[in-house]
Amino acid sequence: MNKTVNYISRQRLPQYNSIEELFESLQDEIVNTCHIKKTEMPATGGDPSTILKNIRSFSPNKTDINHITGDVNYLALVTGKNTVLTVHDIKSAIHGNIIRRFYILLLWYWLPAMFVKRITVISEFTKKELSKVIPFAKNKISVVHNPVNPMFTFKPKVFNSEKPIILLIGTKPNKNLECSLKAIQNIHCEVLIIGNLSEAQQKLLKELKIEYTNKTYIPFSEIVECYEKCDLLCFPSTYEGFGMPIIEAQKVGRPVLTSDFGAMAEAAGEGAYLVNPYDENEIEKGLKDIIENENLREMLVKKGRENVKRFSLKEIAGQYLNIYKEMATP
Repeated sequence: MNKTVNYISRQRLPQYNSIEELFESLQDEIVNTCHIKKTEMPATGGDPSTILKNIRSFSPNKTDINHITGDVNYLALVTGKNTVLTVHDIKSAIHGNIIRRFYILLLWYWLPAMFVKRITVISEFTKKELSKVIPFAKNKISVVHNPVNPMFTFKPKVFNSEKPIILLIGTKPNKNLECSLKAIQNIHCEVLIIGNLSEAQQKLLKELKIEYTNKTYIPFSEIVECYEKCDLLCFPSTYEGFGMPIIEAQKVGRPVLTSDFGAMAEAAGEGAYLVNPYDENEIEKGLKDIIENENLREMLVKKGRENVKRFSLKEIAGQYLNIYKEMATP
């Protein structure tokens, strides 16, 4: 395909780079198939001044296809019709007061949906949610799952059933850290937490007397090392657009515990122990079952490795290329 794809991204920050890592790996996969251009926005945030600054910084060009990769959806107002927009979730549109929700819906969803030619979402769950928000444009929406980064590879590890390392990813409210910690308090283990801990979360860890290590603002390579170091992933999130930690742990070969609904169950397939994330007793039981049952662990790892094949970089890159080819056809 002798066309140029311009990948338009938000300003890259050390603590928020998952989208950037994802699309950089995709670009590496398709670089021999089409020409690639990268445009990074100069400002971060959702206030009007930031939006105007980013819009003014974007120069209309002769790029064949523009791909807005996330978070700066409003740029669809100036990128032209031949634009694909990737939506990762609609969490920002369903929280906050009515004025804030209207502001988000207008600039991140309603107007962009009118202007772009194609919209990709990262899960069937997000497609259903987004279709309710932009019913007038639901025919533009298609599902292209996130790929697992090739930096994650299968790394077998002897499971430490005496004192396992339990990996927890994320500290925002939807990551459900507090419920996970309460479920873990009676388990002899070490907890590895990636993300900024609030004072309240630090206090809870101290009260529950949990042995833990906290990693913040670490490079992606060190995140990979955390997966390799752990014995299992505990990820009972209450809301995700997809659930990248699930397939990352599956790729490395670690048993996964995650939520029994939404995008988490969709991403996990049959390769995870599914629980009600609002029930700390159920989370505790699930963790103990994984720790104590070798056959269960082996089954979860085996099915996880099979499941993650759906999210190979080659497979997902091929799906995006098909979309680009369709858009490039007169």
